[in-house]
Amino acid sequence: MRTSNPQEPARPAVHGRWRRIGAAAVGTAALVLAGFGAAGPANAAPAAKATSATASTSSKVTWSPACSTPAKGQMACKALRVTGGTTAFQKANAHADAVTPKAADAATPSGYGPSNLQSAYGLTSAAAANGSGETIAIVDAYNDPNAEADLAKYRSYYGLSACTTANGCFKKVSQTGSTTSLPSSDAGWSEEISLDVDMASAICPNCNILLVEATSATMANLGKAVNEAVTLGAKYVSNSYGGSESSSDTSYDTSYFNHPGVAITVSAGDSGYGAEYPAASKYVTSVGGTALSTSSNSRGWTESVWETSSTEGTGSGCSSYDAKPTWQTDTGCSKRTIADVSAVADPATGVSVYDSYGVTAGWYTFGGTSASSPIIAGVYALGGTPSSSSYPASFPYASAGTSALNDVTSGSNGSCGSSYLCTAKSGYDGPTGWGTPEGVAAFTG
Repeated sequence: MRTSNPQEPARPAVHGRWRRIGAAAVGTAALVLAGFGAAGPANAAPAAKATSATASTSSKVTWSPACSTPAKGQMACKALRVTGGTTAFQKANAHADAVTPKAADAATPSGYGPSNLQSAYGLTSAAAANGSGETIAIVDAYNDPNAEADLAKYRSYYGLSACTTANGCFKKVSQTGSTTSLPSSDAGWSEEISLDVDMASAICPNCNILLVEATSATMANLGKAVNEAVTLGAKYVSNSYGGSESSSDTSYDTSYFNHPGVAITVSAGDSGYGAEYPAASKYVTSVGGTALSTSSNSRGWTESVWETSSTEGTGSGCSSYDAKPTWQTDTGCSKRTIADVSAVADPATGVSVYDSYGVTAGWYTFGGTSASSPIIAGVYALGGTPSSSSYPASFPYASAGTSALNDVTSGSNGSCGSSYLCTAKSGYDGPTGWGTPEGVAAFTG
């Protein structure tokens, strides 16, 4: 039995869619926990559109997409930033401390931190012992000029060892591998980057982090960034973006995602039931999203499908173009089925992130399958280097139905006639795949 750890106090530093373009804009709500700074960069994040809340946690939690609605032909980032309400983390702390949670405050974390996530997914021991020498690549669009400094704040607060350019742990490059000729900066994608590098750190504190910044959010440029990450030696590559499927997807598969021996994770989407690319690629691990809360059960945590409405929640569904990989045997889709596995993504049960570019510098809570993709990349890294000829997307299938995965059996992400494609059930289902990690056994091969 593992006990939950909702309270994560500060510790001293340790030294040494455009799936449907409209959906990205409609889906979610809110600004920052403490608001924007007085001045921001030219590509600042869009103003808030207050809307959504998650019934499973609080009707008052609101959030909005971090990135602007993408132009036609570009991918949408999947980061959702909380603006207000009481998150699951705050509720747990309020109960433990017998105090009322403070309102949104950028000075104080209001989402889950590393020890919470490691506890929830049975990773505490592995995170302490594993990951040294492994490199997780984060692929995103545009430049975050504060990426290294913001990462330092996150790691220092949570007592993680320094990860810097100087000590060789952190490296930032363009899609061509340049460390000096970087893309233009963008506030929204910078929030995405902060979320991604913080989640990689939370799950695998001993891992190196390689941030590869694409020139723009087109699939061609992001795909070139994936290739560059692999060229530079990363065996784990996280991608927190997605867009509409197209007839070009199978060629993108060949050009950008067919990398045996590399665990490539991709966000399943934040617009509810319906397939996106590159989550639909047969070569990647498609990562769905859950709502994660503490529980009195033996695990100490409980999860359900993340859904807010029929157009807002984790993605899932049948690809229209990508063939079903040999290890996937469900019968509801003749082609590739999304997703394979899952992790926390509900903003109301979201994760803490430190960010400073284009916003008031401080702590924010994020959700979206942008959180779940780097989490799963980190789990793969804790599991060790994949064999050179393997497709790591197949690894969880070898552990299907075992205690190596937490089966998520409640919730849905849309309407599909109560089919497993949008409704959680025992065993495999579309929104959460085979479930969430319970240790690293299902991510090793």
